[in-house]
Amino acid sequence: MNTVENHRVFKVSELTSHIRSLLEGSYSFVRVAGEISNLSQPASGHQYFTLKDAQAQLRVVLFKMQRRYLAKELRNGMEVVCLGRISVYEPRGEYQLIADTVDFQGAGALQRSFEALKARLAAEGLFDQEKKRPLSFVPKHITLLTSPQGAALYDFLRVARRRFPGLRISIYPVPVQGEQAAAAMVAGLERIRSQLAPDVLVLCRGGGSVEDLWAYNDEQLARAIRQGNVPVVSAVGHEIDFTIADFAADLRAPTPSAAAELLVPEQLALQRSVFIHRARLQRLMEQTLKHAEQQLQFARHRLRTKLHPVDTLLLRVDQLKSSLVQTFSRHLAAQGRHVAQLEQRLQLGSPRFHLIRQGQELADLEKRLVRAGTHMLAQYEGRFLQAAAVLRAVSPLATLTRGYAIARKHDTAHTVIHTASQVDPGEKVELLLATGKLECRVEAVLPADTTFLPSRDTKI
Repeated sequence: MNTVENHRVFKVSELTSHIRSLLEGSYSFVRVAGEISNLSQPASGHQYFTLKDAQAQLRVVLFKMQRRYLAKELRNGMEVVCLGRISVYEPRGEYQLIADTVDFQGAGALQRSFEALKARLAAEGLFDQEKKRPLSFVPKHITLLTSPQGAALYDFLRVARRRFPGLRISIYPVPVQGEQAAAAMVAGLERIRSQLAPDVLVLCRGGGSVEDLWAYNDEQLARAIRQGNVPVVSAVGHEIDFTIADFAADLRAPTPSAAAELLVPEQLALQRSVFIHRARLQRLMEQTLKHAEQQLQFARHRLRTKLHPVDTLLLRVDQLKSSLVQTFSRHLAAQGRHVAQLEQRLQLGSPRFHLIRQGQELADLEKRLVRAGTHMLAQYEGRFLQAAAVLRAVSPLATLTRGYAIARKHDTAHTVIHTASQVDPGEKVELLLATGKLECRVEAVLPADTTFLPSRDTKI
C-alpha cells in the first residue's frame, strides 16, 4: 500500500473488498487437510463446516451443486482434503474456503477414539440390552444433571410441566462441556444416588459440536451410568448426535424435549383412561347381569313344566345377583379411594407445599439459634466477671493500696530490687506507690541481719 493510501480513510466494505481481492488473487486454488467439525446443513442444501487441526481452524462452504460429486456423506470427525478457493464473506468479514471437491482420508482422531472405546465397552457387555433397568410408568421424582443456564433444561421443564403439573423435578448443576465436565457428572451421579434417590436420572444437554459433546464420551462416566439401581436416561444433543453415554444409558432420547415426553405421561390422558376403563367396566357389569337375567328367564321357562319347585333356586339367584352388585360396588369404591389417595399424593408432592414446610423449619431453627446464642453470651459474661475478680485479687496494684511499695533501679530495664546487695550507697532508686512514684537516693546499705528502725529524721 503506497503512502497516499496510508492517509486514506477506508469504509469497512471497501477495505473488506480489497482484502478479498488480495486473497482470491494470491490463492486461486489450494488443498487443505484437516478434520471436519461443526457440520451443519440448512434448508438451502449447502453444507457448512469447520476444517481444523491441532493449532487452527478454517471455515468451509460446500455448495449444493458440488455435493453431488461426494463419494459419501460428510460427518463430524472425518479427516478430509478439500480443494477450493480462498475468499472473504464480506457481510461478516470472515475468510473461508469455498470447496469444489472433498477427498476422504478416513475418520479423524476423535472419531477413531470414539469407535475404539465404543467397541471395547460393547465387548465387555456394558451396553447389553438385558442389563437395562426398567423405567417407572409414572415417575414421582426426576433428577436432571445439567447446566442451570442451558436452554435444554428449560425445554425439558416446559414439556414436563405441561404434561404432568406438580411432578417433582430436581436439578443438580454440573458443567456439560470442558475438561472437568465428565468428572463432575461422575461425582454428581454418586451423590444423587446416595442422597436424593430419585426414580430416574437424566443427563440433559443441548446440541453442539463433537468437541462440545466429548465429555459424554468418557469411559468413567459410562461406567458410573451403569452403577446402582436408579435408571439413567441420556438426553444429549440432537437426534443425529450419538455419544458413549447414549449406549450406556437405560434409555436414549434424541433431544431433551423428547426425553420429557418419553418419561412423563400426560396427566389428562391418564385421567381420561381411568374414566374410559371405569365406564367400560360398568358396561361389562350391566351386560353380564343382563345376560344372567336372560339365562334365568330361559331356565325358568324350561322348568315351568317340571314338577320340582324352582322358587328356592330363584331366591338363590336373586341373592347371588345382589351379592354380585355389592361386590362390584365395593370394588368401584375402593378404586375411587385409590384415585383420591393418588390425587392427595400429587398435592403433597407440590413444590409449594415443600416450600411452606421448609419455611416453617427455617423459622424454628432461627428461634433455636437465637436462644442458644443468648445462653452462650450469658455463660461467657459470667466467666469474664469471675476471671476479672480473680485478676483484681492477685494484682500487685491491690498490694500497693495497702501501703506497700515496689523498689526499682534507676536503669533502662527498671530492674526490681529484691535485696539490699543489689544497690550501692548514693545510687538513685525509684519507688512505685499505689498512686504516683518517688525518686530517692540510697544513703547506706545495711547487712541482712541488721535491724533497721528508721527514725523520723532518717534520710533515704
